Amino acid sequence: MAVRIGFIGTGGIANHHLNILPQIERAQLVAFTDAIPERAQAAAARFNGRAYTDYRKMLDNEQLDAVYICLPPFAHGDPERAVIEHRCHLFVEKPLSTDLAVAQDIAGRIEQAGLISCVGYNWRYLDLTDRAKEALAGRRPALGIGYWIGGTPGVAWWRVKAQSGGQTVEQTTHIFDIARYLMGEVTTVYGAASRGLVADLPGYDVEDASAVSLTFANGAVATILSSCVADQGYGAELHVIARGLTVKIRGDLTIEESGKTTTYRQAINPYKRESELFLEAVETGNPSAIRSPYHEGVKTLAVTLAANESFERGAVIRL
Repeated sequence: MAVRIGFIGTGGIANHHLNILPQIERAQLVAFTDAIPERAQAAAARFNGRAYTDYRKMLDNEQLDAVYICLPPFAHGDPERAVIEHRCHLFVEKPLSTDLAVAQDIAGRIEQAGLISCVGYNWRYLDLTDRAKEALAGRRPALGIGYWIGGTPGVAWWRVKAQSGGQTVEQTTHIFDIARYLMGEVTTVYGAASRGLVADLPGYDVEDASAVSLTFANGAVATILSSCVADQGYGAELHVIARGLTVKIRGDLTIEESGKTTTYRQAINPYKRESELFLEAVETGNPSAIRSPYHEGVKTLAVTLAANESFERGAVIRL
């Protein structure tokens, strides 16, 4: 059976999905909404679909099974509520919002409506993550070390904190999320940040760099670093250390044990896998294989927004 799909937002991250979904047999791309008409029209022409500039009109006019919501953080909220009112299943790109109350409201509406949801935390769908989780099974983690360090993305909204939430919320969220997935629930957050290095980008008011310390319910601790001033490049990864074991996830996976080191290469596309599992869940009504339902995204958002609060207050934030 075909799953009829609409898009709200057809730029940026949406293009990853638009390139991958045609490879999934059950995916039928039907309608596309974007505030920039030319972008919606280009997507519609590519897939012989229909273009809109108003997502409400798309939802009213089309018979859709699922909607991909690929919007900047500040634009989330009303689009999700409209999709839920039309009883369509939701694939929502991270982060879910810049406002925790908005995300919590949507989570409640999804649960009440009995809809299937998935958030685009693609690190959870890596085959490398599967191996890391297997290696850590039955072991209590002691320490996590993670970072996302690189340059400043080119879109204007990203460098405006009120619109993006800053790097911790918008980008390093992947590292916070995979730390939660492998290490457990976070109980306290404490962070410090630096600013003042960037004066040549209009509207720039996000942190240049930050360091966030986490404690977990199982007693583990982690430090996660972010910086968007490393135009020379750096990278993104997470190390999890347990007694006698270290796993390092980046572009590959290294598992280190006493006297033994094994490296695995990525073998699957996590963007494809997350959509395959989401659409299979929509078709079958069974969401058990989805690793990042909406309520999980809310938990990660709570951690990253707590980091922002800690930057401002200089205090430990308890979750």
